[in-house]
Amino acid sequence: MNFPAIDPIAFTIGPLAIRWYSLSYIFGILIGLIFVNKVIIYYKNNITKNDIYDLLNYLIIGIIIGGRFGYVLFYNLEFYFHNPVEIVKIWNGGMSFHGAILGIIISISWFSFKNNKSFFDLTDIICLASPIGIFFGRIANFINGELYGKITSYTIGIIFPRGGNLPRHPSQLYEAFFEGLILFIILNCLFFFTKLKSKSGVISGLFLILYGSFRFSIENFREPDAQIGLLWNFLSMGQLLSIPMIASGIVLLIYVKKLNEQQIN
Repeated sequence: MNFPAIDPIAFTIGPLAIRWYSLSYIFGILIGLIFVNKVIIYYKNNITKNDIYDLLNYLIIGIIIGGRFGYVLFYNLEFYFHNPVEIVKIWNGGMSFHGAILGIIISISWFSFKNNKSFFDLTDIICLASPIGIFFGRIANFINGELYGKITSYTIGIIFPRGGNLPRHPSQLYEAFFEGLILFIILNCLFFFTKLKSKSGVISGLFLILYGSFRFSIENFREPDAQIGLLWNFLSMGQLLSIPMIASGIVLLIYVKKLNEQQIN
């Protein structure tokens, strides 16, 4: 099928154009904030709504700076080295999820240190809500007709305006489904319906493992970045960055398990 004619600009206010991509961040943050406030009422009594509102400022800064510099370093370093002014022009696109994750971790670390809050309680809460933002972000990628997949002969293929005349995998929708919806369901079912809510850090470890695994798998259907291609002719940059993410999640689960055993003893 042909790509649906969706205008990437949602609406305009005078000379100001509001894009769906910007709205995806706003929707993700607002809905995630509402959800987080529900979580802390029932399960995280040592963390208040005011803490979450204060943390939100740190997170927004961490996401923007981490996501942007992650893209610069991992995906297009040569271009930005020769055009450093372009780094601040985030409205032209170019954000890295893996970079944003690092920004979020640093932001939560600093907030938890300043306010004497449990780092893993905070990361668990954020990991429960993060798939919401991921879902909206990938839908926005689809609307923009960017980050599309490889050429396919399956009927699910879509002809993207910037992808040539052949149908391609709608990899943005695959990611929205698995990294957004499915990841949200798995983590929240485990948190709300098992004893994992009492084991700080487990949800964070599972998030790293599951997201990294979903991303690594779906990258097989996604067209590699033109300026990078496949590393060593078989790995995309997204896959390469997902490997340490998965490994970190495994290490975190082992650490949390040992920590719980020590507390019991």
